[in-house]
Amino acid sequence: MTSRTPSRWFPRGCMCCGNTSIGQQDGIAGLFADSGFAASGGGSSAGRIDMHHHVAPPKWLDDVIGRDMLQPNTRNWNVGQSVEEMDRNGVAAAAVSITNPGLWFGDVAQTRRLARDSNDFMAEIVRDRPHRFAFFAAMPLPDVDGTLAEIAYALDTLKADGIGLFTSYRDVWLGNAAFEPVMAELNRRKARVFVHPTAAPCHMNLIPDVQPGVIEYGTDTTRAILGLLSSGQAVRFPDIKWIWSHAGGSAPFFAGRIEASVPRWKDHKTRLPNGAIHEMKRFFYDVAGASNRGALVSLMELIAISQVLFGTDYPAQKSADAIAGLVAMKFSDAELNAVNRDNALKLLPRLVS
Repeated sequence: MTSRTPSRWFPRGCMCCGNTSIGQQDGIAGLFADSGFAASGGGSSAGRIDMHHHVAPPKWLDDVIGRDMLQPNTRNWNVGQSVEEMDRNGVAAAAVSITNPGLWFGDVAQTRRLARDSNDFMAEIVRDRPHRFAFFAAMPLPDVDGTLAEIAYALDTLKADGIGLFTSYRDVWLGNAAFEPVMAELNRRKARVFVHPTAAPCHMNLIPDVQPGVIEYGTDTTRAILGLLSSGQAVRFPDIKWIWSHAGGSAPFFAGRIEASVPRWKDHKTRLPNGAIHEMKRFFYDVAGASNRGALVSLMELIAISQVLFGTDYPAQKSADAIAGLVAMKFSDAELNAVNRDNALKLLPRLVS
């Protein structure tokens, strides 16, 4: 694993973490209306591409409003607010997706309907503003047959930019053998797959007053990554372009432990012939909700800058928070350009304008 000199990432004399904490039509001229703070820090201050930006389709809201994990900012979201937030912070485009609590509530027919309604809604946003938005289509997993049909509809009919999945579906995580037909189809299509974390029911409310996003989302991301690695699906389906939220959760921190455990796995030379870290280095990771020194230093010990993507987690969080964290890392201008825009354009080249 490539290592960086600690002083490259930490300020001199300090080795502790520092947390940083459908509207009007618009055109390219508005992309550079960058204000004060967002323009600081060098690199590409305008033209950022937000790879982790959420929407709340009205029909989805009708079904999930009042459920756990639906934050007020999500409940009150609209497209105009997204555009305003992007313009204030030099964000040229955003790849949108569905957030928690997802679409699966135990009813196959309901989940298929929610996926279709949500994808039609997101496709309309992209049609209205093709240079401002892309979308990761929602899928009705754990319904495998429904998901295969929705992949075809989303990619062939709606021209979705990628597929959106969750780390787990109640008590089934990515990497499970039941999902293998879906992985095979995504691999055949060389799909971009954005993975958002959730929390399994058995891990909810374990500590009073501590919301699942504090610990469980990062842990569930690690379980999903480990599921793909330990099942061998990461190796068998190498053409899927995986995008993991929140700097990969706790996976970068545990990468060494994961790597050390592989030789003890049965058939490990078939499942992971090059080891776990080799596969983890191929994945992409956004910085939404993780643009603090502790998370980013751990991530940068694992991967190259070419695998890091700008993300905000809007509307749950503000773009300025992600920007502040990246600035505090003192990346070079070239590194900031890569994170802010260039790496995303390799995945979504149609957003070049």
